[in-house]
Amino acid sequence: MVTTLEAPPTLIPPSRHPYADIIHRLEAGGSMLPDTPENLMQIIGIYKAYAVPMDFYWRDLLYIAEQVFLDPFPFFKYFISQEYLDRPNHYAGDTADLRIWRGRASAHPELLEFMEKGELKKKLPKLLHHLWHDRVNMEFAEECMRAMLWHRHMYAPVNQFDAYLDSEEYKQNADRAIRAYFKKNPVMLGLYKIFPDMFLEKVRELSYYANLGLFWEVMAPVFFEMSDIYDEGGFKGVPDAMNFLVNGIFAIAGRPIYHHAYIDGECYEIIPKSKGFTWLYEAALPYVEAVFYRTSPFRGTKSYNAQANQVPADQKDFHYGILYADVFPVGTAGIPPTLLMQDMLHFLPPYLVEYYHQHCRGEDDMLVQLGITFQRSMYNVTSAVIQALRTALLYPLDDPNPKHRMANRKFFEAQMDRFLRPEARLRDIQSPDYR
Repeated sequence: MVTTLEAPPTLIPPSRHPYADIIHRLEAGGSMLPDTPENLMQIIGIYKAYAVPMDFYWRDLLYIAEQVFLDPFPFFKYFISQEYLDRPNHYAGDTADLRIWRGRASAHPELLEFMEKGELKKKLPKLLHHLWHDRVNMEFAEECMRAMLWHRHMYAPVNQFDAYLDSEEYKQNADRAIRAYFKKNPVMLGLYKIFPDMFLEKVRELSYYANLGLFWEVMAPVFFEMSDIYDEGGFKGVPDAMNFLVNGIFAIAGRPIYHHAYIDGECYEIIPKSKGFTWLYEAALPYVEAVFYRTSPFRGTKSYNAQANQVPADQKDFHYGILYADVFPVGTAGIPPTLLMQDMLHFLPPYLVEYYHQHCRGEDDMLVQLGITFQRSMYNVTSAVIQALRTALLYPLDDPNPKHRMANRKFFEAQMDRFLRPEARLRDIQSPDYR
């Protein structure tokens, strides 16, 4: 549990870090996001708006990883089967392994309604909604997956997932699944014989589909429950919302991360549950690092030519995630996540819509304001991750030992160092006028 005790000022001297005020807030059990009623309302509202499309993201990611698999022409990979819409979430409903959300385990009613009628509010053939782009934008989810795939080997050695993808055992498991999938297709088997690494890399990508799908299966009910708690008056401030996330991280940290493919009714365990990969180390931490912090520059905005020196030479220095984003819709699947912003627009709670009507420069500005709210909310999620890591690795916030307090201080300062770049929005989100 994260406490909210104020650190005695005489125990250790004040921080001299440029973000000293935020570090002191973290030391008192707070979030990087200031504790105001307006901030609480914004982040909970956007968590709700995010959770509904996320309920589709995780289901379709697993559908692609487990069922579509190596289809060479996956035109209908976004046309999720009824089985996956009905698939019980492991963290909601009466059959939950751990019931985080009190709601239903199958797909959310608002999601099903939108899938049926879309923005047009008309029941048209699914293909027409798809071609008109009147649908949930799975391209965003796939962009997040590719960011995790590209920024591999993060948090090693505690993250064993990537090392396993390069192991002989994984290659043998993938080989069995590839041969089973194409056993009636001699052309594709011939191509596999000629280009085995190409097929193997595609299976690795599908393993990341499964990884991200299993990660988001947890986060959707977490955000739904936070919305319900807020509606009931259960959160008194931003630290309450952050602490709910911290406690949730520890509650489901050991959730298995695996990849199964179903071919002709038979399950092929490409990454077995028995490997012991877990939600926290193999999914959550790599996700936050790859998507919140790193990602990659928009195509066309930066040159990837090495001589141009427009992108960092080291992947660890990438800084293109939502925590650094200049939130402006540019029509991309990346970060700032224009396609996600468009998805969330359909599911905003009424109080957030009213807030935007008060502060927006017209209807067309709502997408920008929504994106800035999302940025605020992800700083709060990142705060929860930072506090959870501090809890796991270091000392309680009210530890009476000055050396332990100083160890916590150095940890927080190292985390804040990542926001010293001019692109970081940490200082911006301190002001309610950042819109």
